[in-house]
Amino acid sequence: MRLKVIIPVVLLSISAGVLAFNKLGHNDDPPGRYEVIMNLVGQMLKEGHYQPKAIDDKFSTEVFNKYLRSLDTEKKFFLKTDVDKLMPLAVHIDDELKGAPIDCFRSINTLIKQRVAEAAAIYPEILSKPFDFTVDEKVTLDPDKVDFPADENARKEAWRKVLKYRTLEKLTDLQEMREKDKGKDSIKTKTDVELEAEARVKVKQLYDRYFERLKNRQNDNDRFNLYVNAITTTMDPHTDYFPPDEKRAFEEQMAGKFFGIGAQLKEEGDKIRVVSIVTGSPSWKQGQLKANDVIQKVAQGNTEPVDITGYPVEDAVKLIRGKKGTPVKLTVRSVDGTTKDITIIRDEIVTEETFAKSAIINGQHKIGYIYLPEFYADFNDRNGARSAEDVAKEVAKLKAENVEGIILDLRFNGGGSLQDVVQMAGLFIPEGPVVQVRSRGGDAVVLRDRDKNVQYEGPLAIMVNEYSASASEIMAAAMQDYKRAVIIGSTQTFGKGTVQRLFNLDDFYPVKDGGSLGALKLTQQKFYRANGGSTQLKGVASDIVLPDPYYEVAERKDSDALAWDEIPRASFTAWYNPVNAESLKKNSEKRMASSAAFKLLNENLNTLKKLEKQETYSLNLQTYKTEQKTNTAALKKYDAVNDKVKELNIINIKSDMEKFGNDSSKIARNKDWIRIRTKDIYLDEAVNVMNDLIVQSLPKMQRKNQ
Repeated sequence: MRLKVIIPVVLLSISAGVLAFNKLGHNDDPPGRYEVIMNLVGQMLKEGHYQPKAIDDKFSTEVFNKYLRSLDTEKKFFLKTDVDKLMPLAVHIDDELKGAPIDCFRSINTLIKQRVAEAAAIYPEILSKPFDFTVDEKVTLDPDKVDFPADENARKEAWRKVLKYRTLEKLTDLQEMREKDKGKDSIKTKTDVELEAEARVKVKQLYDRYFERLKNRQNDNDRFNLYVNAITTTMDPHTDYFPPDEKRAFEEQMAGKFFGIGAQLKEEGDKIRVVSIVTGSPSWKQGQLKANDVIQKVAQGNTEPVDITGYPVEDAVKLIRGKKGTPVKLTVRSVDGTTKDITIIRDEIVTEETFAKSAIINGQHKIGYIYLPEFYADFNDRNGARSAEDVAKEVAKLKAENVEGIILDLRFNGGGSLQDVVQMAGLFIPEGPVVQVRSRGGDAVVLRDRDKNVQYEGPLAIMVNEYSASASEIMAAAMQDYKRAVIIGSTQTFGKGTVQRLFNLDDFYPVKDGGSLGALKLTQQKFYRANGGSTQLKGVASDIVLPDPYYEVAERKDSDALAWDEIPRASFTAWYNPVNAESLKKNSEKRMASSAAFKLLNENLNTLKKLEKQETYSLNLQTYKTEQKTNTAALKKYDAVNDKVKELNIINIKSDMEKFGNDSSKIARNKDWIRIRTKDIYLDEAVNVMNDLIVQSLPKMQRKNQ
């Protein structure tokens, strides 16, 4: 979800501010590393951010609350009296960014270490005694629905309920295994009492690891990094502080170098959550692991799984990685609350599969399909791959095949090169503005396609979802503003209409001992459509809205996101054969209303959304089992949707097949790529919409060619 734009003028203004900072420390009393970072970040936010919030007491209080949540996500460490005691420091953070002692961080840091040590003595005591699962009581797991414990007794009770719930999860797993093993002479059948004791042992092992990490592996530097990020992300969600190690990881990500199963992970409290799936990777090809899933357990093939709750990412990755061709089984909890096992065969990440690729869909009309995972560009190699050039090649191949329409699939496309999106838009429109870019305090700059030639004039559709962001939104918005294409997908795209630049803090304040201060990824620009509206927050509204499960992920869900606004419209002329989106929408709605697949999909999505809203969970064994049975049934119904979708007739272009030669791995990967799309309910409806668009566009195209 990024666009690369360089603005050296901002760098000059920040550098001038840092000169003033150097005067803060006396020669005999230089500021410490934390103070240097805080002051640099404070000045860079103030002087370099596109739209800085006032760094005042209100801002400080927001940071304070965010930082407490990051340290105690489940509200099981701090007491309510702790928060009240710390509250006077909540308005001190703005002063710390201006050079005052970092008393807020140091006070919170001292207290959290104390409270973690106390909690470390609570859980073994609770888990030493059996739980009574016949009692009708409930636990609230959503931290937003509970307050910090009023006192030590309330904290202990909160821990008891959570530990009882975790034990209940383990117990039901063990009981299911017992049922599966019934009749096997080699396995001794255990009683419920024995299984309950075993479940408590497993939960204790889980929390032993968790607390060992909190006490021994999360140090003052880690907590300080969280503190600075609470500050930067309160300015806006995409302004981040990267300590040295994370800076290197970010740069590797920008370079597209991923390893393992192809899932980017992050720590979220005691959970390991999937951030994204690398296109072309084993996870992507397998198809079940999704962004925002929580990986709970990891097993090597058919061996007993290891519970990774509380594991740091680096330790979890060590378990997930392995030899090429070997299976790893992940137990995953999805955002809808359901749990399933996913087996993925390890393989290397093939970079070729991140590039644009096309195919032909035969049916009522011959339709070209182009899949673009990101707006890639090799900035370090003039002869390297560029997404705009590659899409132009795919368009040329499809035109040679005499397709009657083209579908450009930008689902899950998080963005990339600004230059390429402008050039790519020019393939489908004559000369004109594609996007407007505005820097802080400046007028908007119109980025135009300057090539009057149009490579493809036929019917065009663009598929998007809530994960389509940044450059994807610029492309969809431009085609929509020109009435050049119909946009098909989620109610709206992600809504990231900002651009960031990475600044090395060492460039402003070199560290004498050769260490590094890290880097700041700073929001510096905002994008606007040709019609003047921002893509920020609102994203791009689809012309044809398809129901999908990707919700609660967009920019608008973050209270710190920059606001939507608009600027004057750029001067442009709509496409000579404008898309009649309203007509296409009516036809699509009629089809979906009578479609058994879409009817089932809507029913399942409503069920899953209800499950997501569940606030309390039963600690009664029988009630819990009933709830889990309902969840499992809902998941099976969701998986059954594709069974009701007719198979699309998708084939490769002959010249592409010839490139594979006898490379069995490339042939196999291509086969998987085609297979995934043959029963895609969303692509199926996009094809239906394109069929309508071809009929709609034909008269004007014929008149133009006469």
